[in-house]
Amino acid sequence: MSAEEDASGGRINDESPTNVETSPTSEPTSPAVSKDKGDKIDILLKATGDAPIMKKRKWAVDKKKKIGWVIEFIKRYIKCEPHESVFLYVNQAFAPAPDVDVRTIYECFGAEGKLVLHYCRTQAWG
Repeated sequence: MSAEEDASGGRINDESPTNVETSPTSEPTSPAVSKDKGDKIDILLKATGDAPIMKKRKWAVDKKKKIGWVIEFIKRYIKCEPHESVFLYVNQAFAPAPDVDVRTIYECFGAEGKLVLHYCRTQAWG
């Protein structure tokens, strides 16, 4: 896959998640990974608190990626300074460990064919 450019013209590395259309589909409501998506899981990223809102909120991420990789992707996308932190929350309640696979979180907390994650620059919940 070639490198993509974000909305501001900056480049995002070759391993960026894939943008997913937001049109309604008849996806299964169980948190199992659908066969047509293969190794990708739909993730919906929602800003919380003072975090900047992403222009693209829904991404297809490789199920083998770690939550730490998702955090680093968000930091690059919203152009955080190296000293700034980004906190990621599941169900507006707890912060998953950075070394957990996206698939594991999806299997436990995914709903309606996607995983909803909230991100912010300061601790919000948990």
